[in-house]
Amino acid sequence: MHRVSKSDERGRVYHEWRKEIIMAKYRKLSRTSAQRKALLKNQVTQLLTYGKIVTTEAKAKEVCKIAEGLIALAVKEKDNYEMVKVTAKVPVKDKDGKRVKEVVDGKKVTQFETVEKEIKKDLPSRLHARRQMIKAVNTVTVVPTEAAGKKRNTKTIDIPTKLFEEIAPKYADRKGGYTRIIKIGQRKGDAAMEVVLELV
Repeated sequence: MHRVSKSDERGRVYHEWRKEIIMAKYRKLSRTSAQRKALLKNQVTQLLTYGKIVTTEAKAKEVCKIAEGLIALAVKEKDNYEMVKVTAKVPVKDKDGKRVKEVVDGKKVTQFETVEKEIKKDLPSRLHARRQMIKAVNTVTVVPTEAAGKKRNTKTIDIPTKLFEEIAPKYADRKGGYTRIIKIGQRKGDAAMEVVLELV
């Protein structure tokens, strides 16, 4: 009868253990989970807003995964809506674009008129996709250079709407591969590889 030595037994146990090891699903980027999520959320938002960002290679690969998933979702759901007529109260404006006011009981009150509008109403699957996108990106407020430091004239960019109406139609015939990573060399200081991550 053949006896199994201790070294053979150890070897078998080690190989069984190695089979159970699973690769990490994402990079930790030397941050806590909250910091990492905030960082990736910011970078995905910047990429979708401006179309291009400069970052390190490791971060770019993580941002790439999230951004490509969002674009694929937008491409899939871009035509999933119906047009609906609604009535809305809109303030009356003069030729300078200022609201017209009238005096009622000694108080200045803005005049409103009822207008019929046709709007896009998301179907359930597109609405779900929109909510998934809202979860993955931050809200963006753009301040025009001439109105810097002023709250007026600031514009809020709706990233999900931009994905559905601007980005998705561009990639309608493309099966994945919506982003590109271009190496630009090592960063001074820590010699981390810097890259440009851009939408194709």
